[in-house]
Amino acid sequence: MSISPKSLEGFTSFLASKQLAIALFLLLVLSLIPGTFVDTDHYRMSMLSRAIAGCMGLNLVLCTVRRLRTLPRPVLIMHAGTFLTIAGAMISSLGFVATVNIYEGSSIDTVYRWDLEQDAPLGVTLTVRKIGIEYYPIPVKIGVLKGKDKAGLYELKTGSSFELNGFTVKADSLDLPSEDLWFSVFQGGRLIGSLDTDGSQKMSPEFPYELKLVAYQKPTYKRVVVDLALTQGAEVKAEGSTEINDPFEWNGLRFHHTAVEWDEYGNLYAGIQIVKDPGRPVVYVGFVVIIIGSLLWAVRKFRGNA
Repeated sequence: MSISPKSLEGFTSFLASKQLAIALFLLLVLSLIPGTFVDTDHYRMSMLSRAIAGCMGLNLVLCTVRRLRTLPRPVLIMHAGTFLTIAGAMISSLGFVATVNIYEGSSIDTVYRWDLEQDAPLGVTLTVRKIGIEYYPIPVKIGVLKGKDKAGLYELKTGSSFELNGFTVKADSLDLPSEDLWFSVFQGGRLIGSLDTDGSQKMSPEFPYELKLVAYQKPTYKRVVVDLALTQGAEVKAEGSTEINDPFEWNGLRFHHTAVEWDEYGNLYAGIQIVKDPGRPVVYVGFVVIIIGSLLWAVRKFRGNA
């Protein structure tokens, strides 16, 4: 059974039509709605969404080719940028998202792949060398003892100080999870020693007080830096650090830290997310091309109305 040229032309016109483009866009939106109810860090486009996006790309190409001589240049540029964006999204579907929790000072060579829903080899050994945490000033409540007698109760933030009978006591830092608060003690502007609430002291005997941590508020992270190393055997392939909004990148992989916590024994670990997104550069180029086309269209319209 042969297809007549008229039928083929009608089918091609349908594939290149604006009506199909609108219908595909609505279908794509509907297919993506379930993704709004899942963990977006691990969400991947479904096969249906990818198929619809591919049809949108085909529709755009056919629409552009059929109207190549009539479409203004800025519109052609925007079409090219849109096609690149769709193509980049399709290429990105070939990547993956993986996660793992790693204790400070330890290493792993397998991660949980969310696309495979199972552990898989990473290809290199990932080591968390150090986890550095800086806090915003922490509100603390400090009790002061002189012998067995209560000598005062003070509320302040770490980094601040209070006056105590001729001495200036500065709350330097709170160590977590040990809840050990360190102080520096001054007399007449001169540092005479340091001590902590855990009993470690380098203090002059002229300071007759004992300091206790009564309470503190849950601290807020100011900065978290996770130092990483990637090795194969004895060879170090790469090393660097990851921070919020500043992932460590190597060989097409981006390493984000998603959490920093202590376990029940006081051991510190970091949650690491590994993302492979090969289409990301193509998507960015597509965005730039769309912006250029939009600016050229705006200039064209402005000149036409002038």
